[in-house]
Amino acid sequence: MYVTKNRVCASQTACDGKMKLTGALDAVQDCSLLWLESEPSFCDYLAAHNLGMVILSRQVDIVRLPMHGENITVQTSIFDCNRAFGYRNTALYGEDGLPCLLTWALGTFVNTATEKLERIPQSEIDKVSVNQRIEMEYLDKKIAVPDISGRRIGLIEVKRSDIDLYLHMNNVKYIEVALNLLPEAFEINRLRVEYKKSAKLGDLLHPQIIEASSTHWYILLLDAQDSPYTIIELWGK
Repeated sequence: MYVTKNRVCASQTACDGKMKLTGALDAVQDCSLLWLESEPSFCDYLAAHNLGMVILSRQVDIVRLPMHGENITVQTSIFDCNRAFGYRNTALYGEDGLPCLLTWALGTFVNTATEKLERIPQSEIDKVSVNQRIEMEYLDKKIAVPDISGRRIGLIEVKRSDIDLYLHMNNVKYIEVALNLLPEAFEINRLRVEYKKSAKLGDLLHPQIIEASSTHWYILLLDAQDSPYTIIELWGK
């Protein structure tokens, strides 16, 4: 278990005084990456072999968003791991010690030079600390998009500010694009995201919106050939 503690600052706060969902997801993402510090042997192996961890899918259950100035705690741990995939829980807790966000994610290992997936030796996997998974509803890692006609909107270009240290669009930025396409009154309580391929600087995202119901949306971020970069499923109250 790896833990970070922070306070909700102004730059993370929306106009309603609550932490932005993207700010909470940034905190989740940062804690997950900092977890490597608690696994020095595994971290050294990844660095020596030019390997990075990439997320294939994530589920986020939102209980509430912390308030501006509130002290928050983020905890992350691996609950299963094999040579090809890792399964992670990350939870964000409020000042009262109760959960605000509960998440689980599926990740894999990629060679940062070739961008190809690689398997890790079992001897290295055996060194990784594994914890019991937290209590939450675990939906499938794959998102089944309904056969419903969607609507297209204008193109969105990937900007320099969207790019992370792996030289592709940061995972949270895809979700930020989707959130900005929702109606203002749409109050999210759950989302799933499936990352299909990486968008890079200058790429054009072709959003497609599918409304299964007024509180259940799918947002697909596609390339020019309608191949998805990311599929995002959102539930509202």
